[in-house]
Amino acid sequence: MTAVASERPAGATYSAAGGPRRGLASRIVTKLGGGAVQALLVLVAVGWLVPTIGLAISSLRGVEDNNATGWWTVLTRPAELTLSNYRTVLGNHDIVHSFGNTVAITVPTTILVVVVAALAAYAFAWLEFPGRDWVFVVVVGLIVVPVQVALIPVAVLYGKLHIFGTIPCVILFHLAFGLPFAIFLLRNFFAGIPRDLLEAARMDGAGEWTVFRKVIMPLGLPAIASLAIFQFLWVWNDLLVALVFADADSAPITVALRSQTRQFSSNIDILAPGAFLSLAVPLVVFFAFQRYYVQGVLAGSVK
Repeated sequence: MTAVASERPAGATYSAAGGPRRGLASRIVTKLGGGAVQALLVLVAVGWLVPTIGLAISSLRGVEDNNATGWWTVLTRPAELTLSNYRTVLGNHDIVHSFGNTVAITVPTTILVVVVAALAAYAFAWLEFPGRDWVFVVVVGLIVVPVQVALIPVAVLYGKLHIFGTIPCVILFHLAFGLPFAIFLLRNFFAGIPRDLLEAARMDGAGEWTVFRKVIMPLGLPAIASLAIFQFLWVWNDLLVALVFADADSAPITVALRSQTRQFSSNIDILAPGAFLSLAVPLVVFFAFQRYYVQGVLAGSVK
């Protein structure tokens, strides 16, 4: 009895049967059961989806119907649904052009951030060079630098370089502010890869580039996919940087929708389908890479 009692954690309380006493919250959760908790989570998820569903339905209703009644009336009057709004949006040159600008900004930025961050993270994790740890500390410190601090200095720099208002200047800004977090994320993941795998590859005659390409990249795919999703969503939904650095010809979809709101106030036949199309692309990207995203998020918990 003495030996058993000595193994119990200090300060813990136990019931008469010898087991640890459970708190009130724990007993409530047990009585509710998994089914009730899952039902609550479903209700929360539905609540989060209601605005998206409303936007989708509004984009399929005419202007008169949207001005007269709420979107939920379509449940009893499905004849209100029409694709005329999408035909209007696809015929709007500003919206279509801005959609192309968004792709031209987001895709290169995501690729550049992932490639550069992966190479830098491998160097910080597995290569020895003078000042490596101090440089990494500086990179981590850059994560906390707010974007607003750099808007004016970078705008002045872009003006001197004669690239202000172009798509490349927007890409460079997103690249600069996306790299610190990307390097930090990938470096921590790459550092968890067993050293024996790298040493075995080097003993077989593989150089650093081969080790990175054939060992690090396949094993780091979950983290890389997670980073790509994060970066894609950040750049695709950006408004502040685009407002500052993009002109009318290089403005993304977020700026175009804002200008429609400013000009027409209640131009729902343009805003609703345009906003839903802007929302649909990130959703497709997320669900396409969801499996890798979950693996990347949970990777650290199984090491």
